[in-house]
Amino acid sequence: MKFSVDKEALVGPLQLVSGAVEKRQTLPVLANILLKVDEGYLTLTATDLEIEMSCKIQLNGDFSEGDITVPARKFVDICKSFPGNALININLDENHLRVSSGRSKFSLSTISAQEFPNIEDSVFTQQIQLPSANLKTLFDRTSFAMAHQDVRYYLNGMLLELSGNKILSVATDGHRLALASLEFDSHITDDLVQAIVPRKGIIEAGKLLSTSDDNCQLEMNANHIRVTLNQYIFTSKLIDGKFPDYDKVIPKNAQRLMVSEKETIKDAFSRASILCNEKFRGVRLTLSQNQLAIHANNPEQEEAEIELDVDYTHESLEIGFNVGYLLDALNVIKSENVRFNLGDANSSVLIENADSSDCMYVVMPMRL
Repeated sequence: MKFSVDKEALVGPLQLVSGAVEKRQTLPVLANILLKVDEGYLTLTATDLEIEMSCKIQLNGDFSEGDITVPARKFVDICKSFPGNALININLDENHLRVSSGRSKFSLSTISAQEFPNIEDSVFTQQIQLPSANLKTLFDRTSFAMAHQDVRYYLNGMLLELSGNKILSVATDGHRLALASLEFDSHITDDLVQAIVPRKGIIEAGKLLSTSDDNCQLEMNANHIRVTLNQYIFTSKLIDGKFPDYDKVIPKNAQRLMVSEKETIKDAFSRASILCNEKFRGVRLTLSQNQLAIHANNPEQEEAEIELDVDYTHESLEIGFNVGYLLDALNVIKSENVRFNLGDANSSVLIENADSSDCMYVVMPMRL
């Protein structure tokens, strides 16, 4: 195997693909990236057995076909280290990969391509074309609420749900829930299709979707999800489990409604959080006629109290929340005004864009 490629054409795809590499290295080959030269294209592939990312790069000039795997992190660092307009020459010499540019030469250990595992090929039953920016927005609006290493493994990911002309994304860690929806002009499915995509899959797919605003293809079946964007193909296994019934969690018919300018209330929460208990991050909200007071304190007996004008005409209410959860929701809402749907002091709050219902955030209350 032998080929030459411009640094600019190689490094971006190489960094993106290497995100799929196994960090814990249960198998030595999973720390490697697969290089394959075939029919004038270089294909880069990385996997951790749960997700797989690959990219095709067209080669110019002389090349000879072949395949091999090399340590991903070292190969990426070497290629990044060359000057901006460098031509990188790569040559497989017995058990070592020779990488050179100008007067710099490197020799890397290799593992046979035959040892590299591939996620099995699947027949995809659902296929949708959509702008990659729309799918990225759908992920961004909910991904922050995914659980991290929860024993309820089905929470360590995001639910994607297809029904009628709509895609929903839902994530929860048991303390808060995020839901966003994306509607299509045409009908996309007659069935209810649900898939739980693992946390790493959502993160790496999000990086891929950030690279271009072109249309991407989203494909799903019972075991896998695939996103194809330009020369990239991302595949992820799905989490086998039953996601909680999110509809039961969303508060219905809240008795109290508060509307505020989003930036104003977000800034107020940020200021109050400075003196929060670092572990519990609780703030107490006291609502009265068209006024909100935010209280925070910590074990050092320090206190913060911030008042602001809001649109609120119901009876007084005092309730506590984790301020980090409130800020996470406000950070992804893109409207000028935000609506808080409240019940009593023991009820969850539903936070929405005041102008539409394309995203919803539920936060459970705290006892303070």
